[in-house]
Amino acid sequence: MNEKVTLTAGDTATEELLSTALCDEQQFHSPIPQTDSLDEAINQSASALLERQDDNGWWLFDLEADATIPSEYMLLQHFMGTVNAERESRLVDYLHSRQMADGSWPLYHAGPGNISATVKAYFALKVAGEDPASDIMKKARQWVLNHGGAENANVFTRFTLATFGQAPWRIVPCMPMEIIFLPHWFFFSLSKVSYWSRCVIVPLLILYAKRPAFKLKPKQNITELFLSPPESLKNLDKFVPGRPLKNAFLVLDWLLKRIEPLSPNWLRQRAIDRAEAWTRKHMRGEGGIGGIYPAMANAVTALKILGYDKNDADMRRGLRAIEDLVIDEGIESFVQPCVSPVWDTCLSITALSEAELNIDHRSFKSAVNWLFDKQVFVRGDWNSKAMELDSGGWAFQFENDFYPDVDDTASVVMAMLRIDVHHNPDKLRRIAQAVNWVIGMQNSDGGWGAFDIDNHYEYLNNIPFADHGALVDPSTADLTGRCIEMLAMLGYDRSFAPIARGLDFLQRDQHESGAWFGRWGVNYIYGTWSVLIALGLLEEDPSQPYIRKSINWLKRIQNSDGGWGEDCNSYDDPDLKGKGESTPSQTAWALLGMMAVGEVGSDNVERGLHYLLRHQETNGAWQESLYTGTGFPRVFYLRYHGYSHYFPLWALSVYRNVRQGLPTKQESVRKNGPVELGPLPVLQI
Repeated sequence: MNEKVTLTAGDTATEELLSTALCDEQQFHSPIPQTDSLDEAINQSASALLERQDDNGWWLFDLEADATIPSEYMLLQHFMGTVNAERESRLVDYLHSRQMADGSWPLYHAGPGNISATVKAYFALKVAGEDPASDIMKKARQWVLNHGGAENANVFTRFTLATFGQAPWRIVPCMPMEIIFLPHWFFFSLSKVSYWSRCVIVPLLILYAKRPAFKLKPKQNITELFLSPPESLKNLDKFVPGRPLKNAFLVLDWLLKRIEPLSPNWLRQRAIDRAEAWTRKHMRGEGGIGGIYPAMANAVTALKILGYDKNDADMRRGLRAIEDLVIDEGIESFVQPCVSPVWDTCLSITALSEAELNIDHRSFKSAVNWLFDKQVFVRGDWNSKAMELDSGGWAFQFENDFYPDVDDTASVVMAMLRIDVHHNPDKLRRIAQAVNWVIGMQNSDGGWGAFDIDNHYEYLNNIPFADHGALVDPSTADLTGRCIEMLAMLGYDRSFAPIARGLDFLQRDQHESGAWFGRWGVNYIYGTWSVLIALGLLEEDPSQPYIRKSINWLKRIQNSDGGWGEDCNSYDDPDLKGKGESTPSQTAWALLGMMAVGEVGSDNVERGLHYLLRHQETNGAWQESLYTGTGFPRVFYLRYHGYSHYFPLWALSVYRNVRQGLPTKQESVRKNGPVELGPLPVLQI
């Protein structure tokens, strides 16, 4: 959609703001902004965003992870016998461009080297034919050896090494096929782990039972990355002082490795059959199992090991879903961990609605139609904890019916409300179904997780398989804030039981600094924004000590250039909380959070607006190479390429509206409400 959009004109105050920004160039060490008014900045940004919309109604921006995903993809193509030489060459170029000066590959842009990412990247390059004598390979090899060798890599990397015959299967934690039979009441069961873990583990059980060892050419082996001969390796997981539960699980793992071979063949085969049936059931549809690359790769690998080829319908769909994740841009290719069209679309609607785009604009109409086509009415895995709860949520991807999520659903509902979709009776009924589902997904502690109810068995993060520390999906502040925000927008107040319970959770979950942890975005800035915007819409008194504490924290961490930034390493090092190079998206989050609780006239907010105005590019967007999205804290991060498009536009637009004395779109809906949803069945359960 190529069109220039003209939005509401600014007032004198906003013109004075820009003039101040121009004068402050030397103070903030930034280039002169390319726009000559706040209105023009908003118009340029909105026009650029509209141009990115697909004719079918959705927005979709690239989603980039680290070197592990393209590396795993390259290895998978060799395993499946489907190597495309031209694409492999482009993926090699991508890996070359992401290597650090010290020879390692990081988990996020400009981050420290990571042993697992570096081992996988080196392995993929060598299998693709990279000369081990090249500088790229020599530096990577030396870095790995200096950091404990390939035997120091994480569990998922060890699975890859074992699958390709680079190390014995005994180096991976024991995963008996028969655990698929374990009931929920047992201390471990597949129903107790998160959706993403479940989708990865079930096909992985088949791999562990069959223990393939794909034979590579001798020149493709990576024995040189190990400090000890790989064939001599046994138990790589060691006791950790002061971690009795973790150590107990290590003892159990060693015991299981001795017992597991004794399982009778008939029981093992029954378990394999059940795992295959579960995998196939969850592969149905076009989005691939779970909509995430690791699960997709494990699923097609498992089917191949069981003897199926590309003529198998599930195999064919699974391979196609994987190919849909590949991005070919310029001279490089990379592989996304998943796609984010629903998330990108609802946030684009949000930003454009605050920018005063007409609610009858054809862009909104096509986006609304597409979103309602994607509403999920399948009873997914979450239903095991809420048998009477009807579906009605949205997933993150184009298709992932078994796993709609609370975050996307709440955000879609709010986007719909912003553009008055609820005035259509048929659409209102669908919105009510979504709201009912979100309320039904609330956890017993008052918070919300992403995909399941009460998936809070955090002791399971101590099992050897869970060295990534993200086996479960407990309540988090960012998701709880989002759900309260949605309910407040509908007109509910703190007397509404789900909101009251959510507020109690948030106050218990607040850190001493005043910040809230961000599970799905980096990090405390993201979590604090998510909570403050909910509290502001709920009209909570900002003078309350706990709210004041969070506002003061945001003010303290503002950078000298006027922006806000936080490094991904804040998940590892608490001293880095709220510290990092300024980014457009994190600056927008801080601004939105502060403005929601009455800080629009503060010096901190105006300096933040200066930062965004100065850093906008001539195409209306902002550049952001740093990663501000979180997959799994400490082990997997995301660069949402859309974040620097819609979040700054949202923040600039809210600032302009509030300075003009106008309510935000959310406030308008709330004040004109409450939105009459009719009876919500979940409240009767």
